Amino acid sequence: MNSPDSVLVVDDDAGIRDLMASALRFAGFDVRLAGDIPQALDSLSQHTPDVVVLDVALPGGGDGFDVLQLIRSRGSTVPVLFLTARDAVEDRVRGLQLGGDDYVTKPFSVVEVGARLHALVRRSRTGAAATDDGILRHADLELDERRHSVTRGGDLIELSPTEFRLLHFLLSHPGHVMTRSQILQSVWQYDFGGDSVVVERFVSNLRRKIDQGREPLLHTVRGIGYSLRRPTS
Repeated sequence: MNSPDSVLVVDDDAGIRDLMASALRFAGFDVRLAGDIPQALDSLSQHTPDVVVLDVALPGGGDGFDVLQLIRSRGSTVPVLFLTARDAVEDRVRGLQLGGDDYVTKPFSVVEVGARLHALVRRSRTGAAATDDGILRHADLELDERRHSVTRGGDLIELSPTEFRLLHFLLSHPGHVMTRSQILQSVWQYDFGGDSVVVERFVSNLRRKIDQGREPLLHTVRGIGYSLRRPTS
């Protein structure tokens, strides 16, 4: 029998921790809890979860963004979902740019959060499937699935795990216009009413990294979605 997926919930509100613990255990997760940054770091040092739920506003000498930066600085690709009352666009952008994989604002549906967490775990395990030679190419852009690396014109480009999966999806359909719904379903594996802000932020981050100072390859097709192609194609 397979062991359940594990989740670390980091939130300073005891009521939310208890609610999340009950709901996620019912959804099949092995749940660990932390109420502040030291507890979160202590838990992460002892056990690597399959996914992390992270509040932004935390006691203990920093915030959730700092915890995420530390997680990523250690080379961990564990999926991280922000669950926070901070719904300003700049907070969403910062969380995604730092390497967060999803962002849900309070109040929230525990059923939806559970579904999103299961989706994050699934795609973290299936995102490394290789093509025949393990390399996807378009123009001077290359994605090496086996080495989990991306280069453009021979220059290494650092991507977060979610940015890598997004680019992989677009490179798998060069020249095609992929809708926001298709991207959500394939990269995030959910579609709750078209949460397009998540797609838009990740596409913006990805465009900045692969296109800045170069011939643009990632294009917005107004009202439809996005396409990876040469400007003249």
